[in-house]
Amino acid sequence: MALQNKAIDGVSRRREGAGAILIDNFGRFLLQQRDDCSGILQPGKVGLFGGHRESNETYLQCLVREINEEIGYFVPPERFEYLANYEGADPETPGGVVRAEFFVARDIIVESLVVTEGSLVIIKADELTAIEPKFTPAARFAMKAFLNNQSGR
Repeated sequence: MALQNKAIDGVSRRREGAGAILIDNFGRFLLQQRDDCSGILQPGKVGLFGGHRESNETYLQCLVREINEEIGYFVPPERFEYLANYEGADPETPGGVVRAEFFVARDIIVESLVVTEGSLVIIKADELTAIEPKFTPAARFAMKAFLNNQSGR
């Protein structure tokens, strides 16, 4: 999930976006291995599919658009479950702030995906601990919220 930078008062930077934990019909997590090239935040890390808000779109509208763009698969808004939001210091932009909302979509059919940014990483639940050090800050936050939510059920 990459978020766009926006200047506020010419001093700080604010980013706004949305990301999703995608889960396939076998219960596996579908994540994005970010491209490893200059100009990309968190190059080579494992993150969520999603991206930055445009104009006046809601976070959910942003997510639906970004998911469709990044995996070539339309997930209607009603299939996303709200998970959590983060607003505060931006761990990726020194002196910046970020506002992001995170969602979950289940029963995604892997064979239908056409990944256009980065590459697809498929992770079983018992493999999350091993891959966690490779997560982007946003993915780490969202996965922690997801796992905390699951343990509370």
